[in-house]
Amino acid sequence: MSDKPSEEPSSTPEIPDDVWDKFARDTERDIRASAQKEPSARARQVTERLKKSEQPEGWRTGPAWQEMNGQARRRRRLWAVLGVPLAIAVAVVAMKPSLLPGDPFGGKAESDPAASSPLPPETAAPTAAPSAVDPQTPTLDRPFAGSPALNWADGAAGIVLPKAKAVGSISRDRVELALQQTKILLAAANLDPKTIGGARPSAALAVLDPKQPKLLDDLNASLTAPSRTQDPTMLFSRFDPKDVRLVGKVVKTRGRITFAKDARGGVTVHTDYTFVYPLVRTDGSTEVARTIVRRVIDVQILDPSRYQVTPGLLSLSSYNAEFGNSACDVYDGYLHPEFHSDAASPTGPSPSGPTTDPYDRSKAIGEGATGTCGTVSRT
Repeated sequence: MSDKPSEEPSSTPEIPDDVWDKFARDTERDIRASAQKEPSARARQVTERLKKSEQPEGWRTGPAWQEMNGQARRRRRLWAVLGVPLAIAVAVVAMKPSLLPGDPFGGKAESDPAASSPLPPETAAPTAAPSAVDPQTPTLDRPFAGSPALNWADGAAGIVLPKAKAVGSISRDRVELALQQTKILLAAANLDPKTIGGARPSAALAVLDPKQPKLLDDLNASLTAPSRTQDPTMLFSRFDPKDVRLVGKVVKTRGRITFAKDARGGVTVHTDYTFVYPLVRTDGSTEVARTIVRRVIDVQILDPSRYQVTPGLLSLSSYNAEFGNSACDVYDGYLHPEFHSDAASPTGPSPSGPTTDPYDRSKAIGEGATGTCGTVSRT
């Protein structure tokens, strides 16, 4: 293993305007693109499995890194007569994001004109689920109709960073860089239209430290040959482009970011975000369905006196995900929304789990999980 780096960058490098302008143009073009046509996936019963992994000796320069466990659980959810699964996937690993400055996903997107009173940024954990809204059928023109997310922020505008400050031996500039990188990771994994459209999440992978043992190997394996134990949707929001596409250009976003000193002498950046995706089949149907993804991700600035790290990168120590309206027990590397019309030919077992509100951010992620298919109260 290479020697410990001597220093870390103190701020985010500037990126030429023409580079980001080109990125924005390409992004808008990609999200408008159509995909091949094929029926949507069926929902099926889901089981639970525990996976354990060890961090090899030699990556750390300080005390031994505690073994981390990974666990995946999915539960089927119903909305009226429609199968709307809520999937829960939990993975815990040790890793580190790399330098990717700027905010390529922060441009404005088209919003539903009915969202006239956007909510202020979330600054503390909610104490209750969002209030009930008038039931409305989402349409191509109003894909968030009848959803609590209607007045949420659009895309990366909802990822609001706290003010950076020095923490212990970690400088303010280093914390600021970590916060900016965290926003890039969240946006690249959940808002990049290429990632959403099923492409390789290159921008997200680019912020992961190659010195993290097995991290990139495992993520690449999950993208190349997805399975129940290696599921890329645990970190990336991906939909099969043969089945569905995003409606419009907006993904609704709500959550918060905090940071604090950790027990290893570094800084942990804690994120808790929910993303709402309106989707339509690629077979010409105009029926709109929504998939709700909540992610809790912790990243770290590791103490370089104790760990071998790449300058300017972060350690992603854990990531947990909870999915509303994604087919149970499907491990092909994509999330699969269900539509009302799917109820005409139901598949899979009857739901047996509890009813859950996928918009309720007041509970800990995975709280009440049973490893069985349950129901969601709304999408």
